[in-house]
Amino acid sequence: MKDRVLIANRGEIALRIMEACEELGLDYVVVYTRPDEESLHVRKAKRKYRIADYRDPNELLSVADEAKCTAIHPGYGFLAEDFRFARRVVKRSRPLTFIGPRWEVIRDLGSKLNVKRLAKELDIPVIPGTTEPLYNEIEAEARAEELFEWLRESGEEDPRLLIKASAGGGGMGIEEVRELEEVRPVFRRVRAYAKRLFGDEGVIIEAKISRFQHLEVQLLGTPHGELVHFGTRNCTIQSPGRQKRIEIAPGLDPQFVNYSFDADALLAEIINHSLKLAEAVSYDSVGTWEWLITPEGRAYLMEVNTRIQVENEISAKISQVKSQTVNLIKEQIRIALGDKLRYQQKDIHFSGTAIELRLVAEDTQRNFKPLSGTITRFSWEKHPWLTVRTHVPQDKPYTIPTEYDPNLALAIVWGKDTKEAQQRALVFLEEVIIEGKRSQGEPLVTNVSFLKNKLTEILRFPE
Repeated sequence: MKDRVLIANRGEIALRIMEACEELGLDYVVVYTRPDEESLHVRKAKRKYRIADYRDPNELLSVADEAKCTAIHPGYGFLAEDFRFARRVVKRSRPLTFIGPRWEVIRDLGSKLNVKRLAKELDIPVIPGTTEPLYNEIEAEARAEELFEWLRESGEEDPRLLIKASAGGGGMGIEEVRELEEVRPVFRRVRAYAKRLFGDEGVIIEAKISRFQHLEVQLLGTPHGELVHFGTRNCTIQSPGRQKRIEIAPGLDPQFVNYSFDADALLAEIINHSLKLAEAVSYDSVGTWEWLITPEGRAYLMEVNTRIQVENEISAKISQVKSQTVNLIKEQIRIALGDKLRYQQKDIHFSGTAIELRLVAEDTQRNFKPLSGTITRFSWEKHPWLTVRTHVPQDKPYTIPTEYDPNLALAIVWGKDTKEAQQRALVFLEEVIIEGKRSQGEPLVTNVSFLKNKLTEILRFPE
């Protein structure tokens, strides 16, 4: 029977999955909510079902059954890294293929503490800190003292620690301390918060690295034991809420920036460490290993994302397999449905630099406040080096849903080197037109000016 994929997501990622399915000759079904009725992913889909919530497993599985789907692609966000959902998809009475890693892998790598423990066992460097939840403030103070000493020995002029709820996420349940005397009262406060919010009063303590770049390694594994990488990315330029705004592949470029360390050797190091951990857990889908890099050239593994990333296409833009362009979403689907890779690492070649710009309706002058309203005009000039991914129609007004992040589009730019990619990205930002009104009548604001300014800082360590 021909496979049919339920696309359990929205917006541009739903459109990219639709495109990948079409190129693979697969049937697909789209879901959407009432606020997304104007989205292009709804307009372009031939089979679609309206649901109440993208996060409701019962609704999604009911649609999958009614539409006779054989697989589910979760995209990113929502249920993409929910191991319970992945487990339910494959273990129900009418099992489906989950297009992503095995649920056990999602579970094991979804815990930052567990990733830290696994990495330490494999001699992979991680940010210094506790690898088990702390419940005792005396023990917490002792560990904090050791970490303050490590930071001072590492040359940190203003050493700080992060005290976190071990069950937290998304920046919740985190406080910063500068003095040892602060540790106990902050520990008590975070522990109480964690118990109230997460039902788990475990606390972890980490050294805070003050200056760093945020790098990623893009991997692809299969259930057949095959494992390759598609290079690195740099996603250091983010909003204050740690939301990525500009991403670049590859992650460092010694021809563009003078580093105090051997950039090529460091990139090789984080790739090899990422492959080692992936091999240890028999990783079997696309995945991203996230790293923190210091100005001195030290690298620390932070976490693993067991899903397709928003920025996967810039890795694809700099990669070719046997002289053919890569589509990582197609590869993810193909592998999940049982195919083998059909190539090895030696068949993957890299060229040029790719930059992704995230266009968002947000007021960067007011702490990146997300905005809603109606877009009345959205257009850009076409170029052979430019790909724009958007769910926003260009032929009629579009109301930005208040229920979701106000992401409008991704602009993916390729250049033969970083300088050319940077210049082309600036050309796009000068040419793009986004006009609209907020609900109160004032002009809609976007982050285009912020992106223009930040393009001058790409691949550099923050001052």
